[in-house]
Amino acid sequence: MKKIIVTMLVCLLAIGIVFANGSKETAAADTNQLDVALLLNGTLGDKAFFDSANRGIQAIKDQLGCKTKVVEVGFDDSKWEPALRDLCDEKHDIIICGTWQMQEIVAKVAVDYPDQKVIVFDTSMDYANDAKGTFKNIYSIEYKQNDGSFLAGVLAASMSKTGIIGAVGGMDNTVILDFMVGYIQGARQVNPNIKILSSFVGNFSDSAKAKELTFAEHRMGADVVFNLASNAGEGILQASKEDKTYAIGVDSDQAMLYMDSDPELAKLIVSSMLKRVDQSLLITVKAAQEGTLAWGSRVALGISEDCIGLADNEVYQSVVPADVRALVSDYSAKIKSGEIKVDTAFGMTSDQIKAVLDKAAK
Repeated sequence: MKKIIVTMLVCLLAIGIVFANGSKETAAADTNQLDVALLLNGTLGDKAFFDSANRGIQAIKDQLGCKTKVVEVGFDDSKWEPALRDLCDEKHDIIICGTWQMQEIVAKVAVDYPDQKVIVFDTSMDYANDAKGTFKNIYSIEYKQNDGSFLAGVLAASMSKTGIIGAVGGMDNTVILDFMVGYIQGARQVNPNIKILSSFVGNFSDSAKAKELTFAEHRMGADVVFNLASNAGEGILQASKEDKTYAIGVDSDQAMLYMDSDPELAKLIVSSMLKRVDQSLLITVKAAQEGTLAWGSRVALGISEDCIGLADNEVYQSVVPADVRALVSDYSAKIKSGEIKVDTAFGMTSDQIKAVLDKAAK
């Protein structure tokens, strides 16, 4: 009898160990914790593009249970490649970096680290000419910023009293020009005779120059200016505050980001063209965690994926008339359904883009 009891206890103990181990393995499989690093070829504090990416990495940590690391490299481009190689040497499961300025560096580093998985955002690798399969572990995220900028143009033209609006970009590159092309088209949809000024800082860090360019556009009559300059955009917003004119923010909900620290400024930012880098990174890493991400390909995210749109906040609700808000919503629905096709700078020649900007300023 004692032998039978002992045997049964041993069996039960063995079963318990099996189930316990099985539970641990299941939990580990369910968690599937990834080690994710974000490299910023700039700095935090822009209340726009890089801060949005940082919110994305925080969401990846909080919602997906991933181990995360953020590295701010700054604007000295000589430091970007070494920083990326350092992260590769650390053997993170996924490295995330963004902007068109990183594309060439990622392509170069990928040759030496063929097994490293990389997510690039706001740019795309040249998959069509990747005969050697160098980019097989790189996933590219692009954004339909032209769609959201169309809505910003509708809003700016509707809010303008002078019939002149403006935009100040960081660099004269295809992504910023894509914003401007959509902005011009949206504004002209509302007012075919509106004048749209545009200027460029030459970088994304010189807020003093951005401020002077904004003052210049104000002197030319622009009473709404679209901020397209990342860190330098602080100068655009401060110029709007000093001249008491409206601004449209970019990437993040800039009115809400300034509401506590500078409510006077916040109430002049009628809305922001949201480029939800945070949302895009979260959904992409989630797909990687689930094993469904199509590595070696690109995606363009827009209004339908909740990655592009205008900020609808207390300032927007109180400052923008109801009929203008309804107009913006109507155009948003038409873009989403495909009824309206927004022009894009991608695929246009430099001369074609220049012609669009020059015509808009007349």
